[in-house]
This record gives sequence, C-alpha cells and structure tokens, in this order.
Amino acid sequence: MEELAEAAGIPVRTLRFYRERKLIGPPRREGRIAWYNDHHLARLRTISALLERGHTLTGIADLASTFDSGRDMGELLALGTPQEPTEETPVRLTPEQLADYFEGEVTPENLASALALGYLAVDGDEIVHISRRLLDVSAALVREGVPLSEVMAAGLQVREHADVLARMFIGLVTTHDADPQRLRPLAKSVVEAELSMALDRHLPPPRTKTRPASD
Repeated sequence: MEELAEAAGIPVRTLRFYRERKLIGPPRREGRIAWYNDHHLARLRTISALLERGHTLTGIADLASTFDSGRDMGELLALGTPQEPTEETPVRLTPEQLADYFEGEVTPENLASALALGYLAVDGDEIVHISRRLLDVSAALVREGVPLSEVMAAGLQVREHADVLARMFIGLVTTHDADPQRLRPLAKSVVEAELSMALDRHLPPPRTKTRPASD
C-alpha cells in the first residue's frame, strides 16, 4: 500500500480512505502480502484527475461503479458490433479525457446510457468510443448547449431509422442481384441528399443582424 501511495503521489491515509469508499478494488493477496498493480495505479490517477476537474468523491464513486459494470469490448463485439468498422474509427479515452470532451455532462446516468447503447465499451482502464465522428459531433452538440442525455436520445432515434434504411437498401440489392460492394456509397449519397433537402425544408431562416438606428 505504501508503494502504491508513493507511485500515485498521495498519502497512505488517503489511499486507505479510497479503499474504504471502494473507489479502488482490493489487492491480490499472497499470504500476508497485498499486491497492487497498474490497474490500481491507473484508477488512483483517474480519481485525482477527476477531482481536479471538480467532480466529488461521491460522483466519482458512482462513475467508477458504472464504469466497472459496463460491457467490455469482447461483450460488445459478441453483440454484433463489427471489430473493424468499414469507415468508423474507434477512439480510446481515459475517463478523465472523456470528462474533458463533455465537461459537466459525464454523469453516471449518461455514462450508463452510452454503455447500454454501445457507443462506449470498457477495455482495461480505458474507455473505447465506437466512432470518432460520432464522438466529435456529440461533443460539438453539447458545446452548442444541447444536453448530452438529449443527444444520446436523438442518436437512438437516428439509429432506429438508419437500421430501417439499411434493410431497405440491402433488400434492393438482394432482390435485383446488384453488386453489394456498390451499395454503401450509393446508399450514403441518397440518404445525404434527402437529409440535406429535408433540412432545407424544415430549418428556420438564418438570423439577420440589424444595425441600431443612428441619431
């Protein structure tokens, strides 16, 4: 315990307090010797980083519990998420990096929702987001003032509609014996064009700036 506390740069009494609060897991024991490892050190560094970002110990404990109960990468792949997506690039993040992406929005509830949706998975001490594009867009929407919970709710609706569209295009290819390798770019072009025109139809006109009247 003394060696772990020294490596983490915290007093031993603080480490004992974290153990009592179950913020870190128990050590591996061999007789009277307690062995801590790199996972314990990574968790302690995460706790320190989240405390610096304004999270409370209670909030960190809730996040840690949610994080520990999340699906790992193996479970997510078993549910059908492709191991090597054709176009999407997975992103590896530490918990504190995720907190920086969504400042003030990384709550146990939002983290649990993202894990349940399969946007996030756990790989050791890291979090893996399935798509760099979705991560960046989600963060941009949050910066625009949209709550992360509503961003994920919208994402679920988009996924449901996207599944319907994917099945429709695959049905066309199957029915008419078309080249499936040509499906992705053609389907994307149709969806992007229709979505662009739908936004044109429904978006309000841009705001115009008016100059104050001069005396």
